[in-house]
Amino acid sequence: MSGAPIKSVGILGSGIMAGGIAEVVARAGVRAILRARSEASATASVNGVAAGLARQVEKGKLDASERDRILANISTTTDLAALSGCDLLIESVVEDLETKQRLFRDLDAVTNPSAVLATNTSTLPVVEMAKVVKNPERVCGIHFFNPAQVLPLVEVVRPVTAGDETIRRAAEFVSTIGKDGVHVLDRAGFIVNALLFPYLNNAVRMFEDGTASMADIDTAMKGGCNFPMGPFALLDLVGLDTSLSILETLHASFGHENFAPRPMLRELVAKGRLGRKTKAGFYEY
Repeated sequence: MSGAPIKSVGILGSGIMAGGIAEVVARAGVRAILRARSEASATASVNGVAAGLARQVEKGKLDASERDRILANISTTTDLAALSGCDLLIESVVEDLETKQRLFRDLDAVTNPSAVLATNTSTLPVVEMAKVVKNPERVCGIHFFNPAQVLPLVEVVRPVTAGDETIRRAAEFVSTIGKDGVHVLDRAGFIVNALLFPYLNNAVRMFEDGTASMADIDTAMKGGCNFPMGPFALLDLVGLDTSLSILETLHASFGHENFAPRPMLRELVAKGRLGRKTKAGFYEY
């Protein structure tokens, strides 16, 4: 695999995370091509980036010329073939293994064989995506945290199939875009989610048991552990449906009761109370 510098990155997805990754890449002076299934969703994602940058300009945190430079580095497409010249592809589509495997097969057919294929999955096994391409050595995980343009951490995930050059290039890319990269083996939850979600799940258990109110648990963890937000506020920010999916994956992988999603979490998801994105989760917004 070629060790050439990564000058163009294809980002697949149209959600908040995909837009955030595109902004981070563009800020670093690397060309970002955002691919979505419809032009409308691709445009909406870029408009979200533009709106966030505009707010920074209004607050005096960003020059208008810098905003324009960042946006000029982002383009959109609905055609996978338009990504054929990219040095790195990062998918950030729905957290469903079959969907991601189908996308990796399609990418394998249209991209340069020397390009790195990466997934932004938070819990799914990267090796399951690697095994559907002709050269699994070029597949790895590059896991950003939401919001990608704010949080400094990126997990570089190594499946057993990944080549040394793939991991080296992924780590170099993470450094180039100004993020703090950590290396982790391809195990469910990687580092952060494997440690974080038992804590969040047990906070729900504590509330269900009547030990304390949600507000007091949140206040305690902020004041006692110096966390920026409490577990219920964080669950609402992450999204309760996303949190449920992560816990289910962790429980299936490890089998420990700490990973078994609490009934209240399942109930809120069933009711469509998914957190901040629906204006209601554990709290009302």
